[in-house]
Amino acid sequence: MDSINTDIRHADIHSDIHIIALTEAGHQLAKTLVDKIPSADIWYKPKPFAENVQQAFVRGERLIFICATGIVVRTLAPVLQDKHNDPAVLILDEAGKFVIPLLSGHEGGANDWANQVSELINAQLVMTTANPYLKPIYTVGMGCERDCPLEYLSELLDQCLTQAGLTLEQVHSISSIDIKADETHLIALAKNLNKPFITWNKSDLATVESQLSTRSDYIFKTVGVYGVAESAALYSAQSETGQAAELVLNKHKNAKATCAIARSYPAAL
Repeated sequence: MDSINTDIRHADIHSDIHIIALTEAGHQLAKTLVDKIPSADIWYKPKPFAENVQQAFVRGERLIFICATGIVVRTLAPVLQDKHNDPAVLILDEAGKFVIPLLSGHEGGANDWANQVSELINAQLVMTTANPYLKPIYTVGMGCERDCPLEYLSELLDQCLTQAGLTLEQVHSISSIDIKADETHLIALAKNLNKPFITWNKSDLATVESQLSTRSDYIFKTVGVYGVAESAALYSAQSETGQAAELVLNKHKNAKATCAIARSYPAAL
């Protein structure tokens, strides 16, 4: 990253959100936007452009481009993986009239993030993915060691919500496998946050097995499912709407707990 153009305003090479502008008009919009997103920095005409942008993308850092869509597509094409791994990418026109979630709309949270950004600058959200006008149900799935301390659970949940670009108010419930129905601090976490705590048996959770991002043979031998957090999040979201669910955030973990976030849209009327 040493090769980034030195004319970068508010720059922080450790930031996980970069606002990339290629024209002076775009640069002015970036300055307006970065004041509203404290965790972001501005890359104004970064050089070498493709190398720096691709490296940030591969690291999983979210990107806001203020330039033509074609430039972004051609630049990121060589490093695209899939919707489960690619970070969210937004595109704005330099007049700040439109916000487009280009990549990882559902799984990477780009749709919700684009909505937030459009509200910050009073722009029009241009959504191209399915179910754009239906309000989604978000559910959190968690697994943990027996008697896991509350701070491990709450800190991990906060980290996951931040990573997914969500607020606690958007979360419907916290869920786990039924052998955790008496897990004291999972119960306390949900109670403290005023969220329902729901548990499911392994037969229920097995129905979403094909959607898991990873499968653990060890977890399967221990509790009968290949992943507690993702399974619980997916099944809870699906149960709330009666529609298929999808992972918004794959399993994240700390020393004692795991957490995943899923989403499901209600059926269109």
